[in-house]
Amino acid sequence: MKKTKLLSIIVLLIGFGFLYAPIFSLIIYSFNESRLVTVWAGFSTKWYVELAQNEPLLSAAWLSVKIAFFNAWIAVMLGTLAAIALVRFPKSRSNKTLEVMTTAPLVMPEIIIGLSMLLLFVAMKDMFGWPESRGQLTIILAHSTFSMAYVTVIVRSRLKNMDRSFEEAALDLGARPLKVFFTITLPLIAPALAAGWLLAFTLSMDDLVVANFVSGPGATTLPMMVYSSVRLGVSPQINALATIIISIVSFAVLVSGILMYRKEKASLQQYK
Repeated sequence: MKKTKLLSIIVLLIGFGFLYAPIFSLIIYSFNESRLVTVWAGFSTKWYVELAQNEPLLSAAWLSVKIAFFNAWIAVMLGTLAAIALVRFPKSRSNKTLEVMTTAPLVMPEIIIGLSMLLLFVAMKDMFGWPESRGQLTIILAHSTFSMAYVTVIVRSRLKNMDRSFEEAALDLGARPLKVFFTITLPLIAPALAAGWLLAFTLSMDDLVVANFVSGPGATTLPMMVYSSVRLGVSPQINALATIIISIVSFAVLVSGILMYRKEKASLQQYK
């Protein structure tokens, strides 16, 4: 029994090391004096200073944040509506068609999504004259097509397992369906909406393939900037930017974990 437990701990440590060792090395080398990533030449913060003066890289990062922000909200709204339609109207004739359409982006290669969206925007421009040029808006629309699929899966699962007795009681007392949705249903599925929003935001920030197809001049996202610079060698400024992003995400996860723990603890004490 002890050998099995020891083996499990070793395998767990190897797995965590495989996942997080590259991240820790990236953070360490962001403080490297040398431009060479593989050569340690002493501690320095000069790359953070140069990062603050690198306007193209910061602009690309800010553009990615804006695109991810708007994409997350669009994906949550569309994904929630799709999930409600799938769960609340299971006998509808179009239910299976909607289910296939919302889950298809989950298994479809990104290069196919990017190419199809590019052809769509080109055809729309020829027919309607819109969009006049590809850029931030087209990237948001393209990201929303696959992000909403993930949100649909998350919200749908929550709606299926949700106790509908609260909604039924409110309807019996005379509340309108729209009021029931905003005052009862929405708070109950709020954790799923938050999870979907964060996942959609992360998927958009991380996307390279689709953005390459639907972007245009002056719309370079952070993954595109990093990929183009990696061809010439990894710049320590990218390490510095990645370290800042990792620190922000880690802090947000830590704070949310503490808040969830306190909320769960308060709920347990309340029931006692």
